[in-house]
Amino acid sequence: MRATPGRAGPLSLEALVSRLGGRIAGDAGKIVQQVGSLESAGADQIAFFSNPRYKAQLGDTRAGAVVVPPSAEGLTDLPRIVTDNPYAYFARLSQLFNPDRELRPGIHKDATVAEGARIASTAEIGAGAVISDRAVIGEGTIISAGCHIGEDVEIGAGCKLYPSVVVYHRCRIGARVTLHSGVVIGADGFGIAEEDGRWLKIPQVGRVIIGDDVEVGANTTIDRGAIDDTVLEEGVKLDNQIQIGHNCRIGAHTAMAGCVAVAGSAKIGRSCTIGAASLILGHLTIADEVHVSAATVISRSIRQKGTYTGMYPFDEHASWAKNTALVRHLSELADRVKSLEQRLHDKEKKNG
Repeated sequence: MRATPGRAGPLSLEALVSRLGGRIAGDAGKIVQQVGSLESAGADQIAFFSNPRYKAQLGDTRAGAVVVPPSAEGLTDLPRIVTDNPYAYFARLSQLFNPDRELRPGIHKDATVAEGARIASTAEIGAGAVISDRAVIGEGTIISAGCHIGEDVEIGAGCKLYPSVVVYHRCRIGARVTLHSGVVIGADGFGIAEEDGRWLKIPQVGRVIIGDDVEVGANTTIDRGAIDDTVLEEGVKLDNQIQIGHNCRIGAHTAMAGCVAVAGSAKIGRSCTIGAASLILGHLTIADEVHVSAATVISRSIRQKGTYTGMYPFDEHASWAKNTALVRHLSELADRVKSLEQRLHDKEKKNG
């Protein structure tokens, strides 16, 4: 086995543990060179096991080694690394075996860079990228092909913008931020006022401010503030195709799955998780450590941490329509029950 340029490995379990911690059970000299799943890994790969539902897959796996929690150490005879959080350990293994490509500093001949832009000597600017006047690009940052960086934008060190990212004027992006293809930072928020049956546009004069170590998935859009800024604090992770409205604030280390929509001026706390296709209405406040299940509509503020679910289960259509009709009359039914209870109470009181 030969190492791939720019990639760690092959490495023994002993070498892995010396870098990442954990405890070895079985053959410490076992060599692996890539990660894999329990189902598809081969003899030179390492997989992970953390959920008892996949016990059968652990028994059948052809992986050369596995990462397991202490509770599962005895479920296999394979060489294994024992750790309290196998999934996080697997993430670090994958980073080790699959590092980002090496930086290629310089400005491509087909890029357009304004005279007033400031680009660090170690930054990489791809073909067709546009860097506007007074924009600042930090050390070791990659601006890939076809990106457009607006006037007065500041982008910190160690960032990676994949092809066709757009960052509008005056927005600020911290260090080690990843923006995937199609991301738009700082487009106008949905600010309109009605006058005589017509809509007047309200200029959106705020910015988008993104903290360090944020990742934003493909085709996600984050609107600039109407007056104040839209803010994503450090460590926020957004999946693909998410909409963040103007003047929102997303707390540090909050994560959102795909197709979430957050309406304007919502405030979401730290260390929250928002399930796929959830909708958060505008001007609401969500506390720290709130976990919203997939497809839930949040229509009022949440003041206490916990898990919140609002999914209406699918059914065969005729049955669903019937049940939905019943749900619409729950309030009326509750009033009738309350009236009957009161009448029964009055009758019992009258009868002694």
